[in-house]
Amino acid sequence: MSMAIPTAKLLTSAIAVLMLVSTSFATTEVPFMVVHKKASLNRLKSGAERVSVSIDIYNQGSSTAYDVILTDSSWDKDTFEVVNGNISSSWERLDAGGILSHSFELEAKAKGIYYGAPAVVTFRIPTKAALQEAYSTPILPLDVLAERPPAKKFDWAKRLLAKYGSLISVISIVIMFVYLIATPSKSSAAKASSKKKR
Repeated sequence: MSMAIPTAKLLTSAIAVLMLVSTSFATTEVPFMVVHKKASLNRLKSGAERVSVSIDIYNQGSSTAYDVILTDSSWDKDTFEVVNGNISSSWERLDAGGILSHSFELEAKAKGIYYGAPAVVTFRIPTKAALQEAYSTPILPLDVLAERPPAKKFDWAKRLLAKYGSLISVISIVIMFVYLIATPSKSSAAKASSKKKR
């Protein structure tokens, strides 16, 4: 019984310390960066293919981040050429709850599947001497300059269905409903006329 009391006291004090530590972390004002990177392929009529890249930086922390620098140097110069924008950018600050967006476009020079590395964001916190780093989400593999199947004859019909499919289905349901309501009335009218003839 005497052994159980110190153990209970130790457990209680440990829980109290953990609660104090967690509340101190909760009240500490620090920026928390979430970086989302997206890339999409766009085939031009000339046959060339471009990669559109957009990067969003969210500060989900409780304080401002200063000297924010975004660098996305994962694009190999032998495979891609920057045609619009820059692969890096910088901002003076990003307030708590704020968002920064950056985009650029590359033209593919070589065929193959490309696996992009995350973009890197560095920023400064007044309370810390060292620069802080955050990494973006990875992108899905890009099949650059892949063979595309030739356009089929009924692609226009597919596009129409994709665009107006819901409208067509609503109209067809209304027509079926009207038809079902009208059909029994015709048959009952025919029965009534046959009864009158008798």
